[in-house]
Amino acid sequence: MQLVIKDKKKLRINKIFESLLYIVGYTISFIIVTNLFDSVYIDIGHYLIYSILIVIILSLLNKTIKPILVTLTIPITGVTLGVFYLFINLFMLKLTDWIFGKHFQLENIFVAFFVAVLLSIVNFLIENIIIKPIIKGVKKYE
Repeated sequence: MQLVIKDKKKLRINKIFESLLYIVGYTISFIIVTNLFDSVYIDIGHYLIYSILIVIILSLLNKTIKPILVTLTIPITGVTLGVFYLFINLFMLKLTDWIFGKHFQLENIFVAFFVAVLLSIVNFLIENIIIKPIIKGVKKYE
């Protein structure tokens, strides 16, 4: 399996590897947040399994529904200089909360907003510390 794929004269990371990076980053974030705040609840009986399932569902929502929401809210995001993007992340979290019902609950909207900010930071770090340096390294040796 190739880590970097050349796609129409553009290099990109393998989708499976990229998804695994985000799943690991999000899972670590959720574990940290549930230990910091009492208002974030993940079913104790199967804590790690539900954490991973939550992240997988959140990743699927981010790949399917989020691009549609981002496209529809471009004017609002532009007027707010990108701040509204955090509310889209917040909506994705609340949608995940709704899907999992009693097994995953974000009870405090401020903590949910903090989680959305944390996930945005994780996205930024994965993109700029892992993915872009790998692509630059491959471009260097082409």
